[in-house]
Amino acid sequence: MLSMVIDSISSFMYSKLLVIMLIGTGVYFTIRTKFPQVRLFRSACKAVMEKPDDEDAVSSFQALMVSTASRVGTGNIVGVSSAICIGGFGAVFWMWMLALLGSASAFIESTLAQLYKRKGKTSFYGGPAYYMKYGLGKGWMGILFAVLMIITFGFAYNSVQSNTICLAWQKAFGIEPATMGIALTVLTLLIIFGGIHRVAKFSSTVVPVMAVIYLLIAVGVVVWNITSLPKVLLTIVENAFGFNQAAGGVLGVTVIQGIKRGLFSNEAGEGSAPNAAAVATVSHPVKQGLIQALGVFTDTLVVCSCTAFIILVSGVDLTASNGIQLTQDALTHEIGNIGNPFVAVMIWLFAFSSIIGNYYYGETNVRYIRDSKLGVFVYRLAVAAMVMVGAVVSLDFAWSFADITMALLTLCNLVAIVLLSRQAVFLLKDYRQQKKEGKNPVFTKDKMPEIADKLEAW
Repeated sequence: MLSMVIDSISSFMYSKLLVIMLIGTGVYFTIRTKFPQVRLFRSACKAVMEKPDDEDAVSSFQALMVSTASRVGTGNIVGVSSAICIGGFGAVFWMWMLALLGSASAFIESTLAQLYKRKGKTSFYGGPAYYMKYGLGKGWMGILFAVLMIITFGFAYNSVQSNTICLAWQKAFGIEPATMGIALTVLTLLIIFGGIHRVAKFSSTVVPVMAVIYLLIAVGVVVWNITSLPKVLLTIVENAFGFNQAAGGVLGVTVIQGIKRGLFSNEAGEGSAPNAAAVATVSHPVKQGLIQALGVFTDTLVVCSCTAFIILVSGVDLTASNGIQLTQDALTHEIGNIGNPFVAVMIWLFAFSSIIGNYYYGETNVRYIRDSKLGVFVYRLAVAAMVMVGAVVSLDFAWSFADITMALLTLCNLVAIVLLSRQAVFLLKDYRQQKKEGKNPVFTKDKMPEIADKLEAW
């Protein structure tokens, strides 16, 4: 009965409300900012490699890796395969479209997070809860967002990540979910009790390695089946718009699944990445905005596409399995028996890095509500407990719960960034003007005197 209620709520939110909000704000921000995610692509790449003067500060690259650790996880492997199983090949196209439009939303939210970030003892901190409080002057909205963030990332998302790891390892190695759950819980506690610097170091080490390995395998599979690629791309487009009879009857499901799983994967507009973006030490807020927009591209247009192509070119039966096991079957079909354990190892790296990234997002918001050692300690134990719970609950329940909390979180954040978008657009103009003058863009709060008293870090 609980599952039925959750499914009904999820269907309503994704069939109407969230679809309109995500696409509408994505188009609005893209037009208003004149497509910075494409025009300033090179600037974003350069900004990633900038290092702060203080060696102990969190760099732009480390902040990107923390956000990417959360983005690049089960959404890229399980989310894609689930979207294809339920919504057909066309769901991949709508994931691409959401990433293209959503990167503008990611730019706005991360730029605002940098603008309103606060000074900590050893690093900066911030996120949507802070720009809601200091930018909009609505502390209650910040608390609401913080609570939703804690539930969504600390608990719901981490149960999905844990569930996926356990299913993959059970299929590949025969390890019982409960046993794997205990191991994951212990490892999670070891990392998260080290604070943001340990989280950043772990993410900046693991994420690039796992992404490169996965991409190399995916590219190899695509090249091996290069003659099938045009047909796969044509099928994706045909199904995306219901151009054939089979896809026409489920076009609505295709769009919804693409948007739902695209949001889970790239998190654009959701309000998660700004928590990591605020930590970085940069000379201008727009730099992190561009970097996080780049992260959306990397997540969906690269990593998610790799998973989709592996599944589609393999020709495996989409109805035979679901979730991570479909990807395992597809890769086994392409590279032999090593496919099963390879995906299991990769999903462990992807999902475990997401658990660590998700944890940090929740901690930032726990500190927003009440910055106490006891509160953070209890939260850490609760996260570990949810990792264990996720190992033993059903896949459908874990995903449905995450879908609802993700939708509520996203709606709350989208309202805030629409209301504050004027400030992000002003910052973008200032950034572009300085670049035109041949300068390394630098921002100081005297450029925005009307809100200077709210800008603690500038």
